[in-house]
Amino acid sequence: MDMISALTAFSALSQQTRLEAFRLLVTTGDAGMSAGEIAEALEVRQNTLSANLSVLLQSGLVRNQREGRVIRYFADTDGMRGLLGFLLEDCCGGQPELCQPLIEDLTCGEGPCA
Repeated sequence: MDMISALTAFSALSQQTRLEAFRLLVTTGDAGMSAGEIAEALEVRQNTLSANLSVLLQSGLVRNQREGRVIRYFADTDGMRGLLGFLLEDCCGGQPELCQPLIEDLTCGEGPCA
């Protein structure tokens, strides 16, 4: 990920509804959620949420999939991985073994996250 993409992602996450929607989608994993389900869970109007989901889509942190008349949203793991990689790119001054505990925490080790 380059600087411009990282800034776009951080900008997308710097608004409360977008951050809450992103965090909610992270918890749903592969199941994702429809826009209506997200709006209901966050108690926001659908038109407000739609604008916020559009910003998250453009940032590369969220992806969507049409299912008939419904659009389902998912956290984009490639986008998250890219952002985290950008943040940790120069971690520990060239001594990656110092960063290993942090990286394992972020990736939940090799098992499922608790």
